[in-house]
Amino acid sequence: MRRCMTRWLLSVGIYSQSLLFAPQLLGHVRLGHRELPEPRDNEQVTQEPRPPRPTLQQVRDITQPPEIVTRANSEHWLGIPYFRKVSPFLTRWFILWSISPNAVTYLMIVVGASASFALLVPGVFGAMLGALLAQLQMIVDCCDGEVARWQQKYSPLGFFLDKVAHYVAEGLVPLAIGIRAAGGLAIFQSTTMTWWPLLGAVVSLLVVWNKALNDAVHVARAHNGLAKLVESPSVNAPTISGLQRIRSLTKFFPFQRIFHSVEMTFLAFLASIADAVLGGLAATQFALSAVFVLICITLVGHFVSIVTSSRLR
Repeated sequence: MRRCMTRWLLSVGIYSQSLLFAPQLLGHVRLGHRELPEPRDNEQVTQEPRPPRPTLQQVRDITQPPEIVTRANSEHWLGIPYFRKVSPFLTRWFILWSISPNAVTYLMIVVGASASFALLVPGVFGAMLGALLAQLQMIVDCCDGEVARWQQKYSPLGFFLDKVAHYVAEGLVPLAIGIRAAGGLAIFQSTTMTWWPLLGAVVSLLVVWNKALNDAVHVARAHNGLAKLVESPSVNAPTISGLQRIRSLTKFFPFQRIFHSVEMTFLAFLASIADAVLGGLAATQFALSAVFVLICITLVGHFVSIVTSSRLR
């Protein structure tokens, strides 16, 4: 009997000790989980309460914090005056229907590709439709992050899909403009030689290269154990004074912005109006040629700006 009592007391003591130390062990596990650089796919990293049927103001307050809308490099120049004012209407609908952030990003990919395909429709209507779809793509781009902040779900897959969406849209638009400058899809049934689709493909490649330079900076920093870049204009500034003066000229003529899907489709829309007035496709062809010259200048300048800035140091 004494042996049984001794064993029972010993087991109770061990069990009570485990209960005492269990919260500390669990605390270390949770702390270690929070210190991971990126949360796991679609994992809820916080548990803040959310109203089931939010108002538009609640959506704005939670999903558009100042540190997001005031980003110097990641936010489109039309973000605050346009896209961020419209996006909460769609974001609220996505929230009410419990649509995941990644599903919204997939929708963004489809809308961005549709903007390029719309440019293949001849005339002003096709160009106008492409410009509207490109703007819708940027609004949906705001929505996926807003839905993620509302649902408190963050995913490496979502970040990857967002990158794919921008590469798809900004890579296909110049190609579609090149086909449009040649007379549309009917050119592929003609025996007449034309270089406009090839020029559009070259512009598309250069635009993608220019975009990849930014991602290459983040990859290089990550591989060398450097911290994430701070959203500040001074980070992108070249350290050489002569290059700083040249770069300052873009404040007065920001031609580097034209390579986004919104700007390129709007340029195609303006060119289509000029073509309708003048007759022919001279305006679209001139616009594509101008974009080719500007992307060549921008690509070289972008590379020099990166290697002479503090981004890789």
